Amino acid sequence: MPLTLPLPLTLPLAPPLTPFYKPIMLSNRPTGLLAFWRDYDRKKYVKAAVLADRLGYDSFWLPEVWGYEVFSLLTEIALKTKRIKLGTGIINVFSRSPALIAMQAATIDEISGGRFILGLGTSAKRVVEGLHGRDFEKPLTQTRDVIRVVRAMLEGRPLSEADTKLRKYRPFTLDFTPTRRRIPIYIAALKQKSVTSIGEMADGWMPIFWPYDRLSDGRAWIAEGAAKAGRDPSEIVTAPFTTVIPIPGRGASQKARDIISFYVGGMGEYYKELLSNFGYADECDEIARLYQDKATRKMAPDAVTDDMIEALTISGDPLYCRRELARRRELGMDQPLINLPPGMPWPGLAAFITALARA
Repeated sequence: MPLTLPLPLTLPLAPPLTPFYKPIMLSNRPTGLLAFWRDYDRKKYVKAAVLADRLGYDSFWLPEVWGYEVFSLLTEIALKTKRIKLGTGIINVFSRSPALIAMQAATIDEISGGRFILGLGTSAKRVVEGLHGRDFEKPLTQTRDVIRVVRAMLEGRPLSEADTKLRKYRPFTLDFTPTRRRIPIYIAALKQKSVTSIGEMADGWMPIFWPYDRLSDGRAWIAEGAAKAGRDPSEIVTAPFTTVIPIPGRGASQKARDIISFYVGGMGEYYKELLSNFGYADECDEIARLYQDKATRKMAPDAVTDDMIEALTISGDPLYCRRELARRRELGMDQPLINLPPGMPWPGLAAFITALARA
């Protein structure tokens, strides 16, 4: 079942799109938008990116799972936008070679005029091996090698000097001058070693379904990694995937329960393990038990507690959501990446984007 949200009648209508414009810039605090991977509507998300560009959002991110190929999508959006940064949210580090990732990053950065952000993650064994036919081995080392290769090629250094661990490369260099010698690299990571590695090597951390009041735990791990590399941890951005549900009344909490139960019960062990470590073990066990049995799956959302809704989403009427999003910035959300609600018709999606721009 696709996760859909009804159109909140209290949201303002989006301003009309015009081919030439100046961004409204409703906020000087960076906020991104992230398209959802299920039921991806290419034409609708292009319009969403154009609207987000006009409204002053900082970035627009596209996922890649087993549907559209993401660099082609970003090229289309790059040609139709002027200012907004464009990111992969995320691509996995196995299905493309590290050198190809570097080449694609440099290419889309040139096409967009230096607006690209490379978002990386490991995905999961079932996807990497079952869809892409690649071995899911040493995911952290693979991620670090991809970063090393991307950095070397953009900086004009021979790949043989990239200090990679899994493969040895010949002294190839990128055969054109990239628009930028350093493209920001953000990593989606949940486990301590992976988050610490961000402090050593990357520019941003993209936590997913991480309790907002525990972001300081991840920041402490980032600081450890930064200290190893002699870096300033304050320069590493925390950009959490953020679920905002601006629905008045009880509809918001019910939708939040549906989403949380889906991720805990239906998306492997990653999120169940993460949330269990943050004190929600009993709740996660019950959610997973109910979700994994088709006879009781509809009951799984009822096992999601109010505390989990508060920790993992921003749910309530639109004014509350705007205020709460601003409050949570003070707790470590440097650049929230707001998940766009899937399955919503364009008028509702445009209203959603317009309303939250004021946050």
